[in-house]
Amino acid sequence: MARILTGIQSTSVPHLGNILGAIQPAVALSNQPGNDAFLFIADMHSLTSIKDSGTRKKNTYAVAAAWLAFGLDTNKNTFYRQSDVPEVCELAWYLSCFTPYPMLANAHSFKDKSEHLADVNAGLFTYPVLMAADILLYDAEFVPVGKDQQQHIEMTRDMAGTFNHMYGDTFVIPDIKLEERVMTVPGTDGQKMSSSYNNFIDIFLPEKELRKQVMGIITDSKQLEEPKDPDNCAVFKLYTLLANEAQINEMQHNYTNGGYGYGHAKQALFELLMERFGDERTAFNNYMSNHLELDAQLQKGAEKASAVANEVLSRVRNKLFGG
Repeated sequence: MARILTGIQSTSVPHLGNILGAIQPAVALSNQPGNDAFLFIADMHSLTSIKDSGTRKKNTYAVAAAWLAFGLDTNKNTFYRQSDVPEVCELAWYLSCFTPYPMLANAHSFKDKSEHLADVNAGLFTYPVLMAADILLYDAEFVPVGKDQQQHIEMTRDMAGTFNHMYGDTFVIPDIKLEERVMTVPGTDGQKMSSSYNNFIDIFLPEKELRKQVMGIITDSKQLEEPKDPDNCAVFKLYTLLANEAQINEMQHNYTNGGYGYGHAKQALFELLMERFGDERTAFNNYMSNHLELDAQLQKGAEKASAVANEVLSRVRNKLFGG
């Protein structure tokens, strides 16, 4: 049995890019026979950017509701809120005492913002250490990531290897499960969909608001009767991520033949979103109106996670302070 671990920050309500690129693949992976999945909401990581506790709590519930709405089996897997297992903070401190400054200074998460150091807090600088603790605390064997997170996993492996070299076998050194074909989901402006770009589509919005988002996708100024290039249109690209082959071929034909406006394409995309995610939208809204159920699911996962965390932390303490 392979233990797999992945997390998602509670920085916003999961958007279409999160769902297609992270949530659905992770749920599918967790359902594979032989996999033991640890899936968590990284609410402590999100504290580096979101200071308002009410916003962070609301986002955490939204992330939990989205995972459950898309079919995560909390009986088979371990699904928890990061802050409900405070042992991760203790391990992060131990690891930080073995992590050289240049390693952290070279992390992309820090370097990308290092030109504006006034905006960099210590949490952002030590982000890779907490991430390493998230992984090593649960004896994770595989961590599925995209290329943008590969460096952090390599740092985790370095931290674990250094500790094991000094104190003997203590940590399981995780392997990177690199997602070479991570789905790139375009946002409403054609860039990669991201909450930080404010170009996302929130499939859980009420129907009228969701349609307004879809209708706001930026296109060129070609008129209805003109042929259009599907390969350079965010509407068409989004449609291809959700539609079947016949639907894609039909829309491609409409684009290249002319007489088909972007308004028609956006309406087709909106209807497809409503069709594809109707059950998930209902489930999400039910969960969001029942925070007690979400808390119960997360607490159940935290208890399972804590049992593993305490075993690993006991090994670390024994090595550092004696049994």
